[in-house]
Amino acid sequence: MILVGLDPGLARTGWGVIEAAGNRLRHVAHGTVVTDAALPLPVRLALLHDGLRAMLADHAPVEAAVEEVFVNSNPQSTLKLGQARGVVLLSVAHLPVAEYATRLVKKAIVGTGGADKAQIHAMITRLLGTPPKGEDAADALAVAITHAHLRCSAVKRCAIGDHPLAKLGEVASQGDDGGGPSSPAQRGRWQPKADGGGL
Repeated sequence: MILVGLDPGLARTGWGVIEAAGNRLRHVAHGTVVTDAALPLPVRLALLHDGLRAMLADHAPVEAAVEEVFVNSNPQSTLKLGQARGVVLLSVAHLPVAEYATRLVKKAIVGTGGADKAQIHAMITRLLGTPPKGEDAADALAVAITHAHLRCSAVKRCAIGDHPLAKLGEVASQGDDGGGPSSPAQRGRWQPKADGGGL
């Protein structure tokens, strides 16, 4: 199963693609979509969307995981991050999407919600056998790994046909094993909750 993790940002959005087969994980690719701060905001958002859609077309993930928004003290920065995150969610709206708070990601990867970046990078390298290049892409790989671990325990079966857009003909009508989540809350977008800021 191909999974994509995303770390939203207007200037830099990290992405990481992994393959999960039971408890085994394999690195597929990772990178960053970068936008120029000198460009108008609508153009930057369009470039972000185009870059993500090209990546998704290349790797064809079946599920996505996105880091939850970190609210900082600058309202303008928070607003721009929210706009970029909206574009990220729109880009993967045809897939089942999980959202994870940063502390939950850190705990899933390292074992503690207070882990630093060096610890996270070391564990990503150990788990995937590939050192991540760039902090944003590393954070995205961490989100993808978290989803791989948590979906196995919390979401035993997921049918893409249960996704809301499937009824509109936007996604395929079958999932990885033909089964479906046990409750409506597990369909479409899963939202594990935990407190925490940005990676």
